[in-house]
Amino acid sequence: MSPTIYDIARVAKVSKSTVSRVLNNQTNISDDARDRVLKAIDELNYQPNKLARALTSSGFDAIMVISTRSTATTHGNPFFSEVLHAITARAEREGFDVILQTSKNSEDDLKKCLAKIKQKMVKGIIMLSSPADERFFAELDNYGVPVVVIGRVEGEYNYICSVDTDNFHDSVALTEALINKGHRRIACLHAPLEYHVSLDRLNGFKQALAAHQLDVDPRYIVDGGYTQQSACDAVEKLFTGQPLPEAIFATDSLKLMSIYRVAAQKSIAIPDELAVVGYSNELLSFMLSPPPCGINVPTQALGEQSSALLFARLHGKPASRRVIVDTEITQAASLG
Repeated sequence: MSPTIYDIARVAKVSKSTVSRVLNNQTNISDDARDRVLKAIDELNYQPNKLARALTSSGFDAIMVISTRSTATTHGNPFFSEVLHAITARAEREGFDVILQTSKNSEDDLKKCLAKIKQKMVKGIIMLSSPADERFFAELDNYGVPVVVIGRVEGEYNYICSVDTDNFHDSVALTEALINKGHRRIACLHAPLEYHVSLDRLNGFKQALAAHQLDVDPRYIVDGGYTQQSACDAVEKLFTGQPLPEAIFATDSLKLMSIYRVAAQKSIAIPDELAVVGYSNELLSFMLSPPPCGINVPTQALGEQSSALLFARLHGKPASRRVIVDTEITQAASLG
């Protein structure tokens, strides 16, 4: 059985409260009592309970990373694993632990989040996406804990800042790349519109069409969901209507991969019969043939800059409220 602070108090011949003050590095204790407690800790090979110490001191040296989505909706999406790797690498250098939180819905997310804040389990938070319903932010802002959101934040808050790419204008540029190639029947395969990133990418697509006096055909705007199966089903839906789209804009790598897969199954040649642009990642762009035209989302930079911003705030250093990470469009054969 592991020794307790009661055992230390007995061996050191001091009170339990004296042991507690030594463990929490408090100064209101004599040198003699401190030495006896430290000697007893060494003799007993005592390993302090981290949670108990956190509840009676300044808290864990830990940050929490919130996906704001369930594991069912993040499975198979490389963005989350890649950005998390960058965040944990920075946390490790800072001597911080990382607590990963997933949940069923925003209400459950908030409940779990506030419980950890109140228990002093975390000193800062990074959110991996930005919900369009910002009531989550408004509630979280009341607790004075630094929060960095990877995504756009619309409201003004005291403790919440953001790191993002310019999804709206990037989507305008990607859609215009198709228009400039002469394509007119352009479809958009998008993610559910519960997050700012999904709304911004779809709105950028619509803005590009409007700027070129092209109609937005509702048949060509399809929600691809969060999973590989739902994305493939959405592509099937696009390919069953008439006339078929000449081109498709995919708002994330999961949608892009599904377009290539279903097109191959139906013997639809890219780019001869179907032009494709969208958001990808370096590995997927390397694997797909022909390589897609689009933007490789800078997940490493998003993870690095979000964690750098959070630790700057934790250390009381000057920090921006909004950071935009640069992107680059790669022109490729899939454009047609």
